[in-house]
Formats: sequence, C-alpha cells, structure tokens
Amino acid sequence: MALRFGEVLVEKGFISAQQLAEAVKEQRQTKEMLGQILIRRGLISERDLLMVLAEQQGLEFVDLKQLNVPDHVIKSVPARFVWHYKVMPISIQGDVLTVATSDPFDVWAIDDLETNLNLRVEKVLALRSDIEEAIHRYYGVGADTIENILSSGDAKERNADVELVHRRDEDLDVGEEDASVVKLVNQILEEAIKARATDIHFERAKDGLHLRYRVDGLLRDVPVSDDIKYLYPSIVSRIKVLSSLDIVERRMPQDGRAVIKPKSVGGEYDLRISVMPSLYGENIVIRLLPKEVIFDISDLGMSEEYLAVLESLLRKPYGVIFATGPTGSGKSTTLYACLSRINTRDKKIVTIEDPVEYELNGVTQTQVNVKIGLTFARILRSMLRHDPDVIMVGEVRDIETAEITIQTALTGHLVFSTLHTNDAAGGVSRLIDMGIDPFLITSSVEAFMAQRLVRKICEQCKEKVRVSKVELGMDIDGVGDELEIFRGRGCRECNNTGYKGRTGIYEILLVSDEIKRLITQKASSDVIRECAVKLGMKTVRQSGWEKVLAGITTPEEVIRVTQVA
Repeated sequence: MALRFGEVLVEKGFISAQQLAEAVKEQRQTKEMLGQILIRRGLISERDLLMVLAEQQGLEFVDLKQLNVPDHVIKSVPARFVWHYKVMPISIQGDVLTVATSDPFDVWAIDDLETNLNLRVEKVLALRSDIEEAIHRYYGVGADTIENILSSGDAKERNADVELVHRRDEDLDVGEEDASVVKLVNQILEEAIKARATDIHFERAKDGLHLRYRVDGLLRDVPVSDDIKYLYPSIVSRIKVLSSLDIVERRMPQDGRAVIKPKSVGGEYDLRISVMPSLYGENIVIRLLPKEVIFDISDLGMSEEYLAVLESLLRKPYGVIFATGPTGSGKSTTLYACLSRINTRDKKIVTIEDPVEYELNGVTQTQVNVKIGLTFARILRSMLRHDPDVIMVGEVRDIETAEITIQTALTGHLVFSTLHTNDAAGGVSRLIDMGIDPFLITSSVEAFMAQRLVRKICEQCKEKVRVSKVELGMDIDGVGDELEIFRGRGCRECNNTGYKGRTGIYEILLVSDEIKRLITQKASSDVIRECAVKLGMKTVRQSGWEKVLAGITTPEEVIRVTQVA
C-alpha cells in the first residue's frame, strides 16, 4: 500500500525512484508513515502529499481558510473530540457530519465520533496547521480543558481553589494529564508566548470574560469559550498563587511576579502580574518578559546616521542622555541596548528601575519600592557611594530625582534616564516645568532621544503597491508624486494582519550651542524643535517615512504612532 502510494508520487514527478527507495528503507526501520518521512526530508510539501492522497482515496481536499463554519456545527461536536483527534467539523447535512482531517487512515477517530455523536461521519482532507488554526478560531484557547473541567462536576470545581493554594510549581509542564485550572492557565500562557504577545489581558465584563493579547503593540481579541466565565474565580486564584499574591484580597490592587519555564515553548519567562478590582470582578494583566534577551544598539532600527550619533554619545565620559516618548515606545529597550554596548569590566554600571524589566550580566540593578520609602532619589543618593561610572535612572518623575540626576552628571558620571514627553524638544520643557534651572540643563544634558515603535511588514506576504504621495500625506522631500511602497497582504504567519515584529523610529536632539541658547531663554518646545530641524535633526515622522521607502513599514503605521509628534 505504501509502495503503491510512493509510485504515484514518482509518476507525478514529486520524487525520484531513488528518493522513494531511500524513504521506504527508512520506513522499514522507523515504522513511520511514508508521507511523514518524505515531508521531514523536505522532498514533498504537506499540501502536495494530501492532494495526492485525496485523489488516491477519492476524498476532497479543502482550504479551511476559505470556509465559514456555522455555529450549530461547532456546538454539535464537543471540544474534547476535536482537540483529541485533531479534526475540524465543517458541515452537517441531516445525520451526516463532515470533518476535515490531515490523516485519512485514522479510522479510530471516525469510529469514535460516530459512536459518541450518533452521526455518520464523512471526511475531507486539510492541512494540519489549518485544522489547528481553525480549532483555535472557532473553539478558543483551552476549550477542551474548560469542557472537561465543567463536565467533571461542581464538587471538583468547588475544591479547585484549595487545590491551587497548595500548588507552588512554577514550571508550566506540571506533569498531570487530568484537566484542571492549572492546565488551563498554562495553555493560555503558552499560547500567548507562541503568539509573540507581550501582555495578556483578562477582562471581566457584564457579558462574561474577555481575553486579549497585545502583539506588536496592539491588542487583539483571543477566541475563548463562553463557559470560561464559570472558571474565572479559580483562574484568578491560580494566577495569584503563581505570583505569591493574597488570594483572599479582592478589593485592593495587587502586583506580583513569577518565573515560568514552558518546556513546549522553551526558555524562561518573567511574568509581571497586576490584579485590579473592577465593576464585575478582578481584571488581570500579565506582562511576558523573556529572561534571556540580547540587546544591541544595531538592532534598534536606527539609521546609520543616528547610529553614529548614538555611538559618539556613548563615548562621552559624563553627561545625561534622556530617552523620551510615551509609555510602550521602547525607551527602556533603547537604554538597555546602550548599557550593553558600554558594559565592560573596567566600568561600574548601576541602575535604578521600577520595575527591573530585564537582568543584565555585570550590571548592578536595584528596584524601587515606594512602600518602604525606597524611591529613585533615595537609591540614587546611596548609589553614588558605590563609585559608579555609568548610572541608569529608570525615569525622572519629579524635581528631586531630576536634580540629583543632573548633579550626578555634573560630578563626572554618564547618566541615562527617560522622560514621558511626545518629542525630543518636549524633554527640555518637561525639565523646566519640574523646576530645573535652564543653566543646569545646558551644563549637563548631552542629548534628548525621542522614539516610537512601528510594526514591520510581514516578509511572508509582503507585496509592492503604487500609491500617490499626496494620498498618503507624506511630507518628505526627494521623491516623486507617485511611488512604490510595500504592504502586507495578510497570512498565517502574521495572523492576517500584514505585520510581524516591530522596529524603532527616532529623533535625536543634540544640545548644541544654538539649542543651549534657546534653553537659557526658556524658549518653547516648538521653537527648539524648529531650530533642531534647521540644524539637521530628522524628526520621528521623517525617520518613519525613510522606513516606508525602504519597504520596512507602511505609511499608516508611521501616521498612527506619530499623530502627536
């Protein structure tokens, strides 16, 4: 049977007779399916294999992405069956259920479905990846686990919280096959990591529970079973136990953290967990941070011109370098990359952060704890007794921290910090508004770096389009009225968004003599910005347009993140 199928592949030109002979020889040793061996060897794609099988077996091959499965079909087949057998129901006509499978020889799955559902089951073939994607889309994350928990009875669920209190295992692979809330939380965490999410949002609402992931800076809804709302109290308890929070306290906000090791994903992840009471229950946000991250300023997305400017700033023996921008614009990542570049054994580097987001080898990192009076200013005073060469202050929030930061630079230290302003010139106004003397700013600050993060076009579905510069609203010189740019069509790799990954766009305002004069005169940020542009500074938006022309991002992305810049 296997040889006959192999001969069909040879006749159709997918493989040679020699390749078939080698695969059959391996099959006799491993007992694997011939098709799987050929796919693993890269001799044939899964799509070609299934299309040949469909033709040979008299079955239909379907593209699940093009199908819209009705709700009554989904409700007719329990989640535990589709997850266990990896089949996707696509239609019901009378007493005939049609399911998509990637294994036409799995008769046990078909027999089991017919026995339990009291329906006659017919099969069509589809890609395994498409089946898994469809199951996630229509049934939601952890639907089989939710179904199994609820079907096990109320008694078990009433004891779920007690069971979770005694579990302190922070490894996602808990070694249990039984469905539990522990397993459900693990599934949600693993799915989020696989989706490249930076945050997980559990939001309790009047109509149930909403689950959202933040991917590439934007939140997107995650399909989840409506029945998850019945398990939410236990989910909250599990997450609280995981992060050593008080499971009894439901009226006050709580913050915690945990480290997990998802073996199915690989690596270690730091979880920053925030629990906030709301009108309909507690909301939870989990920040996902990989423990091992390599920071390099060449990976930030700066132009060669700005990269050279930053390199020169990092060679300064003293002075303050401020990274500015709104929350989530990548300021901390930029500063970590700067510290990594100058992190050598002949330098003492210390940081004050709230919180410490990533651990840097060879760097002394201290976390702020306002509850016990451990503020930025207090740590900074003590830190100077440790004879540092380089200091990073996570954020300048008040005049006390700002004054100590500037005085530290004036006494011969290189200092990095952040300010929440919309552009680089706004950093000057922010310091003056805090009460810092303009003379101290001109004497200590070397540069203000503003930045944003834009989504990158997905390389798998990238395509060229021709558009009008006026239509796009581009304000960049040196290009014609019409130009060719790239956009993402949308595919499985990018979750049909057209984007995958992010990169930075920047503006660096050097505190030159002309800028110092304006600062001393307490000029407005608009005047300072205009002067900096005349002196050659490229704005964040101009940096964005350069990335559009280079085919890295889209005009819509640049406009979206620079509307206030």
